[in-house]
Amino acid sequence: MNPPAADCEELFWRLAEALYADPAVSRSTMMGFPCLRASGKFFACVDRRTGSMVVKLPELRVTELVATGAGVPFAPNGKVFREWIAFPVPDDEEWPALLDEAEAFTSA
Repeated sequence: MNPPAADCEELFWRLAEALYADPAVSRSTMMGFPCLRASGKFFACVDRRTGSMVVKLPELRVTELVATGAGVPFAPNGKVFREWIAFPVPDDEEWPALLDEAEAFTSA
């Protein structure tokens, strides 16, 4: 059983604190989801309904992570976003690396 969505959101923002060392990173909203931006580009958000952390990564990387079961396709309202992946299980060891990877991808 997954922890409450509020606990996942708290973890997301706690991990986001390290990213604020980069002045280009800021907090925002995207489609109603609380999110992070780097130089104005969205790279991560938290789905308050499910507690999932959602990050933007290259389409091939998303496909690989979904195939291994590490994450699930991000499909709000039924439309799959090819460069976005949701991680429904909070992981304070894996999520920081995924946030870093997403920030690097959108900053490239």
